[in-house]
Amino acid sequence: MSLNDPQWGKRGGGGGGGGGPPDLDEIWRNVNRRMSELFGRKPADPQGGDGGGAGRGIPAGGVVLLVALVLAVWLASGFYIVDEGRRGVVTRFGKYTETTLPGPRWHLPFPVEAVEVVDFSQVKTIEIGYRNTPKNKVDKEAVMLTDDENIIDIAFAVQYNLKSAEDYVFNNRRPDQLVAFVAESAIREVVGNSKMDFALYEGREQIAKQTEKLMQQMLDRYRAGIFVQKVTLQSVQPPEKVQAAFDDAIKAGQDRERLKNEGQAYANDVVPRARGTASRLLEEANGYKTEVVQRAEGDASRFREILVEYQKAPGVTRDRLYLDMMQSVLGNSTKVLVDQKNGASLLNIPLRDLLQQGAAAAVTTPGGADATAAPRATAPEPSASTIDATRSRDSLRNREGR
Repeated sequence: MSLNDPQWGKRGGGGGGGGGPPDLDEIWRNVNRRMSELFGRKPADPQGGDGGGAGRGIPAGGVVLLVALVLAVWLASGFYIVDEGRRGVVTRFGKYTETTLPGPRWHLPFPVEAVEVVDFSQVKTIEIGYRNTPKNKVDKEAVMLTDDENIIDIAFAVQYNLKSAEDYVFNNRRPDQLVAFVAESAIREVVGNSKMDFALYEGREQIAKQTEKLMQQMLDRYRAGIFVQKVTLQSVQPPEKVQAAFDDAIKAGQDRERLKNEGQAYANDVVPRARGTASRLLEEANGYKTEVVQRAEGDASRFREILVEYQKAPGVTRDRLYLDMMQSVLGNSTKVLVDQKNGASLLNIPLRDLLQQGAAAAVTTPGGADATAAPRATAPEPSASTIDATRSRDSLRNREGR
């Protein structure tokens, strides 16, 4: 049978019997009848009449039930759950109402109240001067000017999280973009107040700390509700176009420091030694000065004492001075002066040998009273030559006295 046959689908009793498809019109009439029975309406007359209920509305009980069902669904839509590490920001007709803590919560459903859940535990990171890796630089952000008018490239990252959900949601339209702008502004201010060598070498940690502090001050002034955890400098270097010249300048600076260190080491070696020599010479001069002064004072005191004795006995004092002078002059001499006017003969007196023998005897003689007594007992008798020498000295003294 062709599908275009108008009697197709109505065979076998017209109700889908005999294995045919169901009648759609019949299904629709059954659905309408069941809905009418549910809401208290009489089913419509199959012949086209309304069964006497065409002018009747929905009963009050059905309306209340429907309103209660809709109200329950609307109220149930206000339940929400705040996960751990998050906060819920509730607004009523667009105005901030409260911040809810983690757990199951409820608010007046839309359109009265709305809730926005923000993540407090997530640590966000923004990159300034590069993307993904420090080699992938963004020159517009990385190039900066130092205080000594040099250009350097800086790439750094900022880690931050939230500290106020209300400020983060309401006070700024795009807070994450605001953090990027604040970070770039802060690092430019810090680098602009620093020298190039300071930024490249010893001042990297200090620049990061100052940038972090300045960023937090600016964000607090904007009431962004953001807490800056850490600023990390990824790379600080001169621009690639002047890298070769910069390396030459660094090498020259290192040579300068090396020469300065060598000069300082030489100075540290020479200056202390010169100071020590000067101090030694000064001490020797002071010692010589003290020696001369004390000797002069001693000579003056001795002269005063001799003067007193000379005034008492001029002859004896003069002879004694003469003998002392001759003894001091001839004590180390091997020559002997002999007075030949009185007929004395020239004698050879070996004074050097006698002095050496006396010194050797004094060294080899054992200590003690017995040792000092032995030489006295064995002392030789004076010889004729010694007697003659004594006589010659006496005659010379007598002549001087006359």
